[in-house]
Amino acid sequence: MISFGPIPSRRLGKSLGINNIPSGKSCTYSCVYCQVGLTKNYSSNRSQFYSPDILLSEIKKHIGKLDESNKPDFLTFVANGEPTLDINLGKSIEKLKTLNIPIAVITNASLLHLADVREELCLADWVSVKVDANNKELWQKINLPEQHLNFEKHIEGILAFSEQYQGFLATETMLVNGFNDDLNSFSQTSELIKRIAPKVAYLSIPTRPPAITNVVAPHEQKINEAYHTFSDKGIKTELLLGFEGTHTGYTGNAYEDIINICAVHPIREDTMLELLKKDNADASVLSSLLKGKYIKQVSYKNNNFYVRQYHTK
Repeated sequence: MISFGPIPSRRLGKSLGINNIPSGKSCTYSCVYCQVGLTKNYSSNRSQFYSPDILLSEIKKHIGKLDESNKPDFLTFVANGEPTLDINLGKSIEKLKTLNIPIAVITNASLLHLADVREELCLADWVSVKVDANNKELWQKINLPEQHLNFEKHIEGILAFSEQYQGFLATETMLVNGFNDDLNSFSQTSELIKRIAPKVAYLSIPTRPPAITNVVAPHEQKINEAYHTFSDKGIKTELLLGFEGTHTGYTGNAYEDIINICAVHPIREDTMLELLKKDNADASVLSSLLKGKYIKQVSYKNNNFYVRQYHTK
């Protein structure tokens, strides 16, 4: 369950996901819109999870199962939680560089106040940092940070990393109706992003089932206002509003492919049908996983999705 996909990424092409945080979600945040659900294990302390050697070995095996048309464009740390909680992240990136595939890390930026985290992320070719808000109250409301995290240190950490990092730096701002979709929020957040000076600032909306069921995207007019507020400050801004498509990578083992992808990336029904077809599997695989409560079906915006289900004691 360390790697999954490749899955189509609106930012990275064919992205082989690396889930370096095992089992239930461990994170510094519990964002209201999170597609993995509410945080089961709040933490701001870095820990050991998989060893770098095991992680490298498993990813080599995964890549070896892919046909040539499914070879990934990026190896992407996009975990079941916050990937920088992994104290071996830097060592793992160094090991993976031997595969000669660009490495990306998608982080919520909450631990960038730590010098070792910044240094380890500097090893990656592409880094995306989350910037949903530029004031403490809204940060707490939308990201629900772990109690020991400090907003001012959080911002200082992002700015320090932006000065230090030499790779491709992106920011991502999730726009949520009733939270950060007003002109004042757009103005405050864009001012911070201008200081961060990313190569590109992505504006996204919830497109998969969120942790809080009443979380929805802002109205189109609000999204347009956000885009122009960012662009008018000279920030290269792109919108991430649509579905990535059904072209998901496969290894030939439908059970593993479905469970591994669902752990961090809800699978839309049309994508699920395409994946079963590629893995030469039928609907009985899906039925078995649902019956065994390994995954569950949820509905969001008139579409059915399949998400990972963890057994509770």
